[in-house]
Amino acid sequence: MSRTLTMAGLALALLALPTMGDAQTAPVAAGSGAVSYGADSGEYTPAGFALRGRAEVVQGQNRLRADTINGMVADGDLRRVEASGNVYFVTPDQTIRGDRAVYTLASDEVVMSGDVILTQGQNILTGGRLVYNTRTETAQMEGASNGRIRGVFYPENGGN
Repeated sequence: MSRTLTMAGLALALLALPTMGDAQTAPVAAGSGAVSYGADSGEYTPAGFALRGRAEVVQGQNRLRADTINGMVADGDLRRVEASGNVYFVTPDQTIRGDRAVYTLASDEVVMSGDVILTQGQNILTGGRLVYNTRTETAQMEGASNGRIRGVFYPENGGN
């Protein structure tokens, strides 16, 4: 039976979130650095947590936002975070938007699916599924229903 979300219980679960780092920000070690969160409502159980309604988890300069965010805990460790509905993964340099995201902590991968849009400055890449590694900061985009990805890239030197 689930209990009403307690601040301490959710904070302990969220502190296990690893850094969602980027090239411009020094990584924060997992479990270090403040983690803030917010939502319209939520629950915490020994198996995990659920944030609903304008859910947001922030660590350092990185943010995960969605209509709902669920965390799965096994053996006392946060193993997986799932976000659905208007999902945004935002770093100081880029924004990834999609319909659904699954963050698997063991592999350091965020898999975003459904009308995925990756923006970095003026550059834009779109597709149906994106795999982003938070440790190596690499991304792999797969095509949408038509099997194609699309992008617009602007050279940094402006063509000079």
